[in-house]
Amino acid sequence: MLTKNLTFENFVNKKVNLKLKNYLKELISSKSEVMNSLSRGYKYSYTKKLIKKLKRYKDIRIFGMGGSSLGAMAIYDFLRHKINKNFYFLTNLNQKIKFPKKKYLNLVISKSGNTLETIVNSNLYIKKNDKNVLVSDKKESILREISMKLKSDIIDHNNFIGGRYSVLSEVGMLPAELMGLDSRKFKKFDNLVANKKFLNSLIINVSNILELIKKKKFNSVILNYDETADNFLKWYQQLVAESLGKKGNGIFPIISNMPKDNHSLMQLYLDGQKNNFYTFFYTKDQNYQKLNQDIIPSSLKFLKNKNSGDIIHSKILATKKVFQKKKIPFRSFFIKSKNEEVLGELFTYFIIETILLAKALKINPYDQPAVELIKIETKKILKSS
Repeated sequence: MLTKNLTFENFVNKKVNLKLKNYLKELISSKSEVMNSLSRGYKYSYTKKLIKKLKRYKDIRIFGMGGSSLGAMAIYDFLRHKINKNFYFLTNLNQKIKFPKKKYLNLVISKSGNTLETIVNSNLYIKKNDKNVLVSDKKESILREISMKLKSDIIDHNNFIGGRYSVLSEVGMLPAELMGLDSRKFKKFDNLVANKKFLNSLIINVSNILELIKKKKFNSVILNYDETADNFLKWYQQLVAESLGKKGNGIFPIISNMPKDNHSLMQLYLDGQKNNFYTFFYTKDQNYQKLNQDIIPSSLKFLKNKNSGDIIHSKILATKKVFQKKKIPFRSFFIKSKNEEVLGELFTYFIIETILLAKALKINPYDQPAVELIKIETKKILKSS
């Protein structure tokens, strides 16, 4: 168990990389902006007065790419049962969404202020009579030019926090506040780093992943049994891919929707190439559908008094048993309740895990130089056409 809301089952192998203990101590005690953003002491650049003013809006559109939107999307989907507002996410080009005519709060997020897709989407959808708020770093940028024309509010993005690490900073916590959630409850870093069980689990987990990489197991397949966690896992996917995918290294994170993929991909997982390791991700849901008892045939009498959750849980246990028999490496996360605290714990866990992996692999986890090449080439093509 990691915390009261989150149960973690580690890989069977319990090897410990002793260097990781020192790396973890250094990371926790460091005063880096990323670590600071995870803690309760982080100072947001927006004011309570602005939040109060923006909370009046019921229809909110968020414009952003990658880490500028995935965190907010993860929060919205995972905690939608607590949210009474309409949020729309414009996170790709050519979405062609038809919005009803009403006044929107538009939240445009780009760390650089120059993200082309975000600029194009804001150009297509934003109107002057909307309430427009820009989140960007302090440098001069295209979005800051646009904000001057729109007379929009500007919230400074901390320049030292990259997009994929920014979920617990202004980028994720401003949307969370507008959703009616309590941003303070997401901040679990201080509790977690004081928890010896948490730290030991983290070190063992990262040690095992490093051993799996040595054995050429580069594909991390996440078996997701909760659709409301899809965007959280997409956030995790970006975190791992962009942080570790450098200099011929990296882990390829693959999200598999379960139990649906039992009927399409499971044959490959069980009997294909042995270059994968797996993460079971499932939650306790209070709203499972009960089976209609009147039409259960006698041949399926074992389904009597069961609900859809019972079927899912049985599938998880059965899959784990088969994985164990075939000696397929896996770990699992079981979320007992959905709230700000547990989502904050998950964000914090995976951020620290990723940075530790990068440190052990001698990779800079904070840059993404190869992606910048495509941005440069795209601008060249557009200018020449």
